Amino acid sequence: MEGFNKELEARLPAAPGLSKISIQTGTSHGGVVLPDGSIAEVSLDFDTLQHLSAVSKEYGMGGAVQHGASTLPEEAFTRFAEANALEVHLATGFQNMFYDELPSDLLEEIFAYLRDNHSNERKEGQTDDQFYYKTRKRAIGPFKEAFWDLPESTIRTIEKKWEAQFKLLFERLNTGGTREMVQRFTKIVPIQPEIEAYLAESGGVGDVSDLDD
Repeated sequence: MEGFNKELEARLPAAPGLSKISIQTGTSHGGVVLPDGSIAEVSLDFDTLQHLSAVSKEYGMGGAVQHGASTLPEEAFTRFAEANALEVHLATGFQNMFYDELPSDLLEEIFAYLRDNHSNERKEGQTDDQFYYKTRKRAIGPFKEAFWDLPESTIRTIEKKWEAQFKLLFERLNTGGTREMVQRFTKIVPIQPEIEAYLAESGGVGDVSDLDD
């Protein structure tokens, strides 16, 4: 960090610098997937997380970020707050709950899409379960309409599972009762979206020729 800050100051004196540091403490994005598609148990180094969060503050950063936390056991989330983690990345867990509720015929269609369009991402020795688990985020965009059109009962089930998980996380990560603090230290910046960004065909698209490879 001392070398980085020295070089940054020389190149961009007005730059704010880094706000956080992402570290590896035993997990990986999405968890470690076993050949049968299940997730391996991992042992996190919370001491390292706490130590580097503290040290990072000496360099003007907010703390350390924990990736790959979605698939950890519930009791682990309490320890992130105790270790003063700045961020805990949890998206995969919510994606897993979503995919667990999809109809089997839709899942098969998604798997076929992944085989046809993302087989280049398949690593040597991966089973089908491992390949589908690691690449199924690629299907969210192409299958968005199918997801919106899921049966109402399926959508309600997913919503209830997500709501319960959010409640658990908020409790375990000790975020309750922080409204006053958030309001004191954050500023809401209203953003007016440009309709052209959402209605490309009817709203027109700017010249993007300079973006060609």
